[in-house]
Amino acid sequence: MSPLKIDYIEFHTAALPETKTFFAKAFGWSFVDYGADYASFEGAGMNGGFSGENGSDGSDSSRSVLVVLKADDLEAAQEQVIAAGGEIVGPIVSFPGGRRFRFREPGGNVLAVWSA
Repeated sequence: MSPLKIDYIEFHTAALPETKTFFAKAFGWSFVDYGADYASFEGAGMNGGFSGENGSDGSDSSRSVLVVLKADDLEAAQEQVIAAGGEIVGPIVSFPGGRRFRFREPGGNVLAVWSA
């Protein structure tokens, strides 16, 4: 079993331009846009991004925070999640820079796992 570590945190926003302006002014963060509905942030001490109504994987945007783990082998990580009792709630999808899936752990939290 490969240990997976937290690598990325994704926040939902209903107003991406305003969110970017706020975090740039308040904390000096900069952004890389990936289409009209997604921007990653830089300078925050951790990798992350903001997802608008149509996030990078087309998933439910009602969540406020998505913690993303990094795997070298995405399919093996998905098998680990299932074997441990997790429920896959978002199939493997591609996005600029990689692929990912979402899962729910037995306590109800939804997380994602990505791989380049």
